[in-house]
Amino acid sequence: MLETASLFGDGAVLCREREIRIFGRAESGKTVTVRLQDSRGSLLAEESGTAREDRFEITLPPQRAQTGCTLTVLSDGERITASDIAVGDVFLAGGQSNMELELRNSLGGTDQVPDDPLLRFFNVPRRAFVCEEQRRAVRETRWQPVNRETAGTNSAVASVFGKIIREKHPEIPVGIIGCYWGGTSVTCWMDRETLETLSEGIRYEREYERRCAGKSMEQYLAEEAVFQRYTEDWNRKADAYRAEHPGASWEALEEALGKFIWNPPAGPGSPYRPAGLAESMLREITPASLTAVLYYQGEEDAGLTDQYDVLMAAMIRYWRRLFRNAELPFLFVQLPMWIDRGAEDTFTWPRTRLAQAAVRDSVRNTGMICLLDEGEYGNIHPVNKRPVGERLAELAEKMVFGGAGEESPRAVGRFVRGSVMTVLLSADVRTKDGKAPGLLEIAGEDGRYVPAEGETAEKALRIHSAQVEHPVSARYAWTDWSDRANLAGENGLPLEPFAL
Repeated sequence: MLETASLFGDGAVLCREREIRIFGRAESGKTVTVRLQDSRGSLLAEESGTAREDRFEITLPPQRAQTGCTLTVLSDGERITASDIAVGDVFLAGGQSNMELELRNSLGGTDQVPDDPLLRFFNVPRRAFVCEEQRRAVRETRWQPVNRETAGTNSAVASVFGKIIREKHPEIPVGIIGCYWGGTSVTCWMDRETLETLSEGIRYEREYERRCAGKSMEQYLAEEAVFQRYTEDWNRKADAYRAEHPGASWEALEEALGKFIWNPPAGPGSPYRPAGLAESMLREITPASLTAVLYYQGEEDAGLTDQYDVLMAAMIRYWRRLFRNAELPFLFVQLPMWIDRGAEDTFTWPRTRLAQAAVRDSVRNTGMICLLDEGEYGNIHPVNKRPVGERLAELAEKMVFGGAGEESPRAVGRFVRGSVMTVLLSADVRTKDGKAPGLLEIAGEDGRYVPAEGETAEKALRIHSAQVEHPVSARYAWTDWSDRANLAGENGLPLEPFAL
């Protein structure tokens, strides 16, 4: 009966300089021994424990970065040996479709990431509910080193990130655990107990139950099969089109193939139900030891909630409990510019961007990258993922490695003199195009925002309008989409949007 979680098979990457938790299945009451040896066969660590409820968990002491190790698990005459084990940095890449977007479908494709046997991926199977097929898929999943045969189906964002980290720290192996699903809400990645501590979590649950309207699993699966056939057929055509037109935009795809209709059915087995993927995906890799989390999500919740910051903060706390690290670094992506082709501005994305910044400002050991200068008009899945991976790597350099990673400037305060509001910034800014600052607005006591003029100064931005004699508030980039966000730091990174 002895079985380790597939996370600890051949080629696994274990987290360096933190306690290493090895877990799996074993007969209750049996003693389980875990042994870690280095490349020369010398014993690095050995610990034993007793299996309970047919599960074991053994903790090994922290180890330095190294390769060529062997992991052995023994119990009652049974023995499991995993070879080519590396000890290095382990990052969990989570979120929805923009984290999921595969390297082969991104701008530059697999050419962006060279073969690297010490950059390895473990992609948690995308299964919406726990069942025997889901358990089998998890058991069969293995770590894969990055090479031409394996790299294409990995997350493009995480691939670029991993490549840069390996270049900056070549002595440290890097493992990335992919755990994502396109179109998912933040509520999909929390358990029901956590959701039900929040009024907004309860609201999401009740709304989803209303949509299901008592639908049985059989009825849901039948509807899902129809939707899946449609999706697979469209994706086959899209893959063929991309093969002939590398780097094709989403707009070009839909012009060639027809508009993709996103209408997945609701039901008890849907991946989009609150708390679902926390059980069928996330729990399959807990409580692994992690270096940090990379997270890109929020598109699905924009327009659905005014409390995204509350939900996301609760999710971070939940993940930290699962992975048993109250200080687990959490690096995430602020939403870029986007609007659907021909649509009117809803002003929901700027609200979500500010909610994401509020999480960064209020939850300890979190960091956020700004993508205000990125995005594609009419395409919610921008294919250029290089800037995302690069900026996450810069953030990791600061938060994980203690270096001096580059960051976007941000608003840190304000004061008013006469008709001018001065916004204090964390760094000097300039306009990237040499034009006057765009997307600035100012409001008086009536709360009515009007377009404003602005001048940059040393770590400051002076904002004013002839229409507002006594300014009370100002904001920057309050829009779903625009190509006029032209303020950036001396390092070229965009000024974060603000509302003060």
